[in-house]
Amino acid sequence: MASSARAGHDAGGGMRRRLRTWMLEGLADLAKQQPGPHAQLPVEHPGRPWWKVMCLTGVDYFSTLGYQPGIAALAAGALSPVATLVLVLVTVAGALPVYRRVAEESPHGQGSIAMLERLLSFWQGKLFVLVLLGFAATDFLITITLSAADATAHLVENPNVGGALHGHEVAVTLVLIALLGAVFLKGFTEAIGLAVVLVGIYLTLNLIVVVVGLERVLTEPHVVADWTRALTTEHGNPLVMIGVALIVFPKLALGLSGFETGVAVMPHVEGDPGDTEERPAGRIHRTKKLLTTAALIMSVFLIATSFITTLLIPHREFEPGGAASGRALAYLAHEYLGNGFGSVYDVSTIVILWFAGASALAGLLNLMPRYLPRYGMAPHWARAVRPMVLVFILIAFLVTWIFDADVDAQGGAYATGVLVLIASAAIAVTIAARKARQRRWTAAFATIAAVFVYTTAANVVERPDGVKIGACFIAGIIGLSLMSRVARAFELRVTQVDLDPMADRFVRDMAHRTIRFIANEPDRRDVAEYRDKLRQIRYDNDLPLEEDLIFVEVTVSDPSEFEAELRVCGEVLHGRFRVLTVVSSSIPNALAGVLLHVRDLTGQRPHIYFEWTEGNPLAHFLRFFLFGQGEVAPVTREVLREAEPDRGRRPHVHVG
Repeated sequence: MASSARAGHDAGGGMRRRLRTWMLEGLADLAKQQPGPHAQLPVEHPGRPWWKVMCLTGVDYFSTLGYQPGIAALAAGALSPVATLVLVLVTVAGALPVYRRVAEESPHGQGSIAMLERLLSFWQGKLFVLVLLGFAATDFLITITLSAADATAHLVENPNVGGALHGHEVAVTLVLIALLGAVFLKGFTEAIGLAVVLVGIYLTLNLIVVVVGLERVLTEPHVVADWTRALTTEHGNPLVMIGVALIVFPKLALGLSGFETGVAVMPHVEGDPGDTEERPAGRIHRTKKLLTTAALIMSVFLIATSFITTLLIPHREFEPGGAASGRALAYLAHEYLGNGFGSVYDVSTIVILWFAGASALAGLLNLMPRYLPRYGMAPHWARAVRPMVLVFILIAFLVTWIFDADVDAQGGAYATGVLVLIASAAIAVTIAARKARQRRWTAAFATIAAVFVYTTAANVVERPDGVKIGACFIAGIIGLSLMSRVARAFELRVTQVDLDPMADRFVRDMAHRTIRFIANEPDRRDVAEYRDKLRQIRYDNDLPLEEDLIFVEVTVSDPSEFEAELRVCGEVLHGRFRVLTVVSSSIPNALAGVLLHVRDLTGQRPHIYFEWTEGNPLAHFLRFFLFGQGEVAPVTREVLREAEPDRGRRPHVHVG
């Protein structure tokens, strides 16, 4: 009986271990790629052809054809084709040059956030990045939930369903989101392969609808005459039309949604054999080709679909509850190609809208683990793909439940996230061009940035709910990030320790006897400082004069950084005092890292001596958390305790 219970326990434990291994697959490899004495050089990702990766970002970008013509018709009426032409001009002459430059400046998928991160340091830089990550999360997560909700709307409104799913929109949307997560849990290769098939079928069906629609316009010339008459009646002359189109343009901004994800999935684009991690020229070239091709394909379809839907569909059908509401091209497919083709088109639209979240999820999986774990603002497992997929899918469930799977309710947040990221990208490339002393590009990018800042502001004024939702994401990210940083405060953050020749000589010279260090806060660094410190440490710890001691001094650089490489330099001051100097973001972590490295190098447990610091312990902890200083002795001991559970191998900490 006991043996069977033990066997069951072992089986359950084995299953849990296998599940944990599967969930954290790749995390051990990532750890080995971190800098350190036992690091391995990362294996370069082979990548996929650029056109396949374009399909992954295209499921988001191209799927907007499912609702963009209807949005344009509602916003601009008969002026919809003209307003869409303005959108296309902004896309080709504005967003495309900006993101081609972003791909060149940030070839590892961090996008404009990484470019702007370089401008600021200290905590303000981290908070700025967290705010941008909040808007990125708004953009990408709302892409997942809105697209799934829109796919549900197409499914519910399909005449063949017969209203059976009415009232179950939230449940259907949750199922679609769960299926999307399952694809990513299975593997990213499957996601790209599925995206290629979906985009190919969807664009082919749209091309058929466009050709049939244009043919109908040509065979019924009165529709063109009716349209031009309506334009003249409503707006008078071309200048007024252009002015109104410019005013309406911010409402059409969802047609720009694919650029940020296009850069976010950049690491999956294959490069040239001669590419290096510092300068992957082949990947940059192919990503530019990806962005340009996607923009040109989308521009042609946007103009054509806006033209045929405006001319062939009565305006009342675009209104909420109308037959073309949110599904203008599907309406034309049923109207002119029959219910059979229309149903095939509906299925294609539903599937691509469902899978539109794939590029957004890929962007999140590439973006978030690059920042939050490095800032100490996420657990170590956040670098693994599968746990993060589950986290993002659960958040998408919550968003869907909060907004009741309503497409319109989420549209403001989606547009705000898209526009903030594009505006920040335009500002980033403007600064980059200015630093490179490229005056013409600086002027051009500054103009583009002004356009997108205006568009963002106009969208916020009209739909302030987008900023409110974005603010919730930002507050959530900042709050959870700071909680994670506090929880990981005593974690050893040192990724690598290097001793210069002099420091290495000091350590090896002491390796045959007891290794003793004195933690010293550098002040004047004169003879009196080191003499008095040495005398005090000997007195407090009753050390004989013949004991050899080395000073260790840590200078804090940017305390907001979490992980750090340590370069330990040795020097002899005043002809008699041996000193090891280190620059780090945290004094206790640097000292603990040096002690553990010396132990591993020499096989001896080193001793380190401190003096107590006067003051309130809570205030000292806040100083340590924010500025990397505070009460160094107990924090150093705590970092060592967490890093080395075995007391028999842990370096000695003495405080007097």
